[in-house]
Amino acid sequence: MEKIIKKTSYKEYLGTLSKISKAITSDLYLEDVLKLIVTLTANVMNAKICSLWLLDERTQELRIRATQAMSKEYLKERTLKMGEGIVGLVAKEKKAAAIVDVSQEASYKEKMLAKREGLVSMLSVPMLVKNKAIGVINLYTTAPYEFTQSDIDLLSTISNQAAVAIENTELLVKTRIVQEELEARKKIEKAKGILMKEKSINEEDAYNLIRRSSMNKRLSMKEVAEAIILSQEIKGNF
Repeated sequence: MEKIIKKTSYKEYLGTLSKISKAITSDLYLEDVLKLIVTLTANVMNAKICSLWLLDERTQELRIRATQAMSKEYLKERTLKMGEGIVGLVAKEKKAAAIVDVSQEASYKEKMLAKREGLVSMLSVPMLVKNKAIGVINLYTTAPYEFTQSDIDLLSTISNQAAVAIENTELLVKTRIVQEELEARKKIEKAKGILMKEKSINEEDAYNLIRRSSMNKRLSMKEVAEAIILSQEIKGNF
């Protein structure tokens, strides 16, 4: 059997988790964080390929979002439904799967690709956030290997780190969207007040005027409101 974990693996393991933790709290883009995670994981576990699949909640399909593999064949766009193949099953059942030889596994969907790439053994673990699967991390060796519980624990810990990175990014995006919506509402309210005073119209008419301008000029209502506010500020300086 191929020896996947090196003698210095414990130090490397801690070092990998430390680097991943720093990446999660950095200002790196999510794509860069995910790429760093799969690269560090492949190195520390001496695997040929490590890939990270994320679940699209709308379509319930899993897609590869990051891998350190350079093969054009492996990098081709592929999707799997929840429950389909090893990746889909791991996501659906929220349980790790360790396979000694993927060519002999009935539920493995990419036998021809595995043969071309020289992939033999596979370890797949779910990425969980509050017991909800948001994706899967896989790694492959090029010779038969029986994954140990330590291997599974290590990859599971890394997958949880990746899940935290994704969750943090999504929270930041949602927070930014809410902040932008609040800012837009404030500017629209201020613009309405300006129009009501300047044109002696009621609140509803002021709102409709902003909305019509938005549609006619193909601008957002926030942009129209900003223009109204700016115009009023310029007038005030003269």
